[in-house]
Amino acid sequence: MNRQPRSLPAFYDPGFAAPIGDHIMPIGKFALVAEGARAIPGVHVARPRPCEREQLLRAHTPEYVEAVRSGHPRALAESQKFPWSPQLYESVCLTNGAVIEAGAAAIDRGVAAAIASGFHHAHADHGEGFCTFNGLVVAAEHLRQARQAQNVAILDLDLHYGNGTASLVSSRPWMRALSLYGNDYANNEPFRDVTTLRHEDGPNHRSAPLPAGCRLPELLKVLDAHLGWLVEDRRPDLLFFQAGADPFREDPYSPLDLGIEDLKVRDERVFQWAKDERLPVAWVLAGGYTRDISKVVAIHLNTFHAARSVHL
Repeated sequence: MNRQPRSLPAFYDPGFAAPIGDHIMPIGKFALVAEGARAIPGVHVARPRPCEREQLLRAHTPEYVEAVRSGHPRALAESQKFPWSPQLYESVCLTNGAVIEAGAAAIDRGVAAAIASGFHHAHADHGEGFCTFNGLVVAAEHLRQARQAQNVAILDLDLHYGNGTASLVSSRPWMRALSLYGNDYANNEPFRDVTTLRHEDGPNHRSAPLPAGCRLPELLKVLDAHLGWLVEDRRPDLLFFQAGADPFREDPYSPLDLGIEDLKVRDERVFQWAKDERLPVAWVLAGGYTRDISKVVAIHLNTFHAARSVHL
């Protein structure tokens, strides 16, 4: 792994933004983050190739993939809570393709980004929580098939528990997934009070709830206590990092007390740990529903600054 890449690759396409109308998911943030990233020294933004149906089928059922492509049955096509349109399938093929390319670039360069989100609630046979296809697992499967990675780890720091990722990883012993969350998530619903629900962890998927009012010192303490499990017994060839913007204290879903700078410190901790462990890391955007979209964009751009401070 090149520990000091000359540039930081990032993947974005305007086609990420499917027409979903007036929706709580700020679909316009991808273009704003890409614009801001281009202005950061050392960041190179490129267009990804869309993933192919065969790549999706390594993680998802044919019935579900076809529903998203065709819109039938409509309930399945909209199970992720987006209104279906012919452009939806094209957009999620592009976002999943971006994760594949970010993973490959990270293995080659040490660090890379996909300026895309909407992955960790997606199950094999349906979507949930604004997540259509699980690009994290789709990309991991592709990289394994291409013999670029044999073992893959996922660190999920979105506000919500990554239930779809856990369900997919559970049958893939060559993967590990760790989710730190301030909202649990089950049956397509968030649970703001993490004491009201507790899912079951498994041998290769673990999680840690963050209590209401959680501040930076407690977040870092929990993070530091669990990161080592991702490299215990075997070292992954790649770390996928869900860099959530929704733990921000102003997010309508968040019960946590974390500011914009706190989340940057969080990201710096992740990148420094990965570098110390000699792990290539590819990150994706995640969450972020604060009404003032400029604050969401600032959080996502801070992840670039954090990666740059450690790797460039």
